[in-house]
Amino acid sequence: MSLSRKQCVPCKGGVPPLKGEELEKLKQQVDGWEVVEEHHITKTYKFSNFVKALAFVNKVGDIAEEQGHHPDIFFTWGKVRITMCTHKIDGLTESDFILAARIDEIPVS
Repeated sequence: MSLSRKQCVPCKGGVPPLKGEELEKLKQQVDGWEVVEEHHITKTYKFSNFVKALAFVNKVGDIAEEQGHHPDIFFTWGKVRITMCTHKIDGLTESDFILAARIDEIPVS
């Protein structure tokens, strides 16, 4: 099943963050996302103007709220950077990649 068809699972803590091979397998399923120090993932999206970037941010917010998994969003004229990790475990879980795959389905224009 593709990541974008899965649901984020709330983390209750007590599970180890993903590392090594597990992390690499998930990274290969999301295009353009960078894994930083096996701790978080990030991607920057570019837009032709402020309004399009804002519309994208609002769609990301809707998906994040629906999934109960909330990324850090940096928003400026023509650019949106998304950064995610699972804060309860201070690292990455499958849910971070699920949300990344769902965000990637938002049309960027």
